[in-house]
Formats: sequence, structure tokens, C-alpha cells
Amino acid sequence: MSEKSPFVVSPQWLVKHLKDPGLSIVDGSWYLPAQNRDARAEYDAAHIPGAVFFDQDAVVDPDSDLPHTIPSPSVFERHASAMGISRDDTIVVYDGLGMFTAPRVWWLFRIMGAEKVFLLDGGFDNWKKDGHIVTATPTKIASNAFLPKFDASKIASLEDLRQIVSERSSQIADARPAGRFTGEEPEPRAGMRSGHMPGARSVPALSLSENGYLKDIDGLRQTFTDSGIDPSRPVVTTCGSGVTAAVISLALESLGSDDHKLYDGSWSEWGSQDDTPVETGPAKG
Repeated sequence: MSEKSPFVVSPQWLVKHLKDPGLSIVDGSWYLPAQNRDARAEYDAAHIPGAVFFDQDAVVDPDSDLPHTIPSPSVFERHASAMGISRDDTIVVYDGLGMFTAPRVWWLFRIMGAEKVFLLDGGFDNWKKDGHIVTATPTKIASNAFLPKFDASKIASLEDLRQIVSERSSQIADARPAGRFTGEEPEPRAGMRSGHMPGARSVPALSLSENGYLKDIDGLRQTFTDSGIDPSRPVVTTCGSGVTAAVISLALESLGSDDHKLYDGSWSEWGSQDDTPVETGPAKG
């Protein structure tokens, strides 16, 4: 049997452990406008028993004009504590599609110091399809305190990316769909140029999973090879607004690579600057 990522749990595992003390289940669903889905409304209508909703538009830096900017540790502490989550909990995150936006929540909890953070393989759509229990009953949240232990070393800034693009000192893995990477498809946000950073490689987030299930270790390694990314060398992950870039971060961690950072501003920042270099077409070099 093929080896799976150490960061995913199966639906069967979660069914067995639903009532374990110290287990926090988090719905981290978020959708692009074109997907025509309302994550909060879907959570209110049906969620895994005990799950809390992680609003990816709210747990952000309130002073940033970019979408999904990483919140300060104090802001994250306030939101996570309000969800009843402790840093010592076993945290299982899921989203509707599976391996789409939940990895961003997984990544946030990890850079804020939580160590036992996992993803539900297959996501909520498959959970429902397979007949597992769901509820519309609001989750009763017990008082708790999440005390962050922030790791800023996992974050890349605009200045970092300018230097990386100039010096080619790190690989850049772009999680956006291939059409947006090449510039053949427009960006969903107004005012953005199309294309990609010079030297970047296209690793679409959905290429790392199959039907919502994260590819096994061999499959992840092959996907990186096909994309021209070497997981043994430094990598910066990026996407549209820093959300699906975390799917690549998850895949790298699954392969045992820890020399990677996530560019939080991602294309929302890079593509809206006047002086950042942009290429179109397939990856070069």
C-alpha cells in the first residue's frame, strides 16, 4: 500500500475519534466567487458534529489592504480562543472540496505553534457522500485559550520575493490554475496583471490531490518532478492570496521538506505593483 502523508487522517479515523477529549474539528472552507458556494451558509446547514467554522476572511490582519493577510499572533489568539481551541489540542481541519483551502488553516495553526494539526482526507463533500454523520446543530464552544508560539521564519515578504526573483536564490511554486499562471486566463481580482513571477513554476493546488484526497507520497513527489520543483532545495509557495499556496506547503512537509516559506501577499500583492517583473506563457528555464 502506498505511503500517505503523516498530516492527513481518514474519515474512518475521525469517525472513531469524534468524541475524544482534546479533539478540535475545524471547517476551513472558503470559495472563489466563480465556484458559487457560500462556505458559512453550507457550514450552518451541515457540518461534522463538534466542528467550528474558521472564517478565512475574518482571521486576518485587519489593517492590511490585501486579502487573507496573516493575522498577528494576538489577533489569531483571540479568534482561536473564541473557537474553543487550545494549542495543545489535536486539530483536524477540513473543507468542502478537500485539500483546497483547509491546508491554509492547517498551516496557520502550525506557524502559530500548534503541533498536532491534521487534515481530513477527502474533505466534507466526500464525507457526506460516504454517508458519515452531519448536523446542523450549532457547536457548543467551551472556554479555552490558544497561546501562540509564532514562527515568522515560514513567511516570505514582498522584499524577499524581489530578491529571490532577482537572484534566483530559491524556487517559486505557484498554486494558481495553469491558465492564470500563463496569463491566458484573467485574474479574478480587479487591477491585477496576468502571468507569473520570472523563474516560477506552475504547481496547481488541485494537481496535488485526486477527488479531494491528497496524493500519496510517490504521487506528490512525481507531481513536483513534473513541475520542475526539487523538494530538497529551498522553495517559496505562492498563489492568488496566500490560501492555496498552503497546499504546496503541505505537500512539501509531507515529503519531509522544511526549507520552504509561503509568500503571504502572493499574486494579490505582486500582480498589483507597478514595478514587479511579470512573465506570461509557460515557465522558462
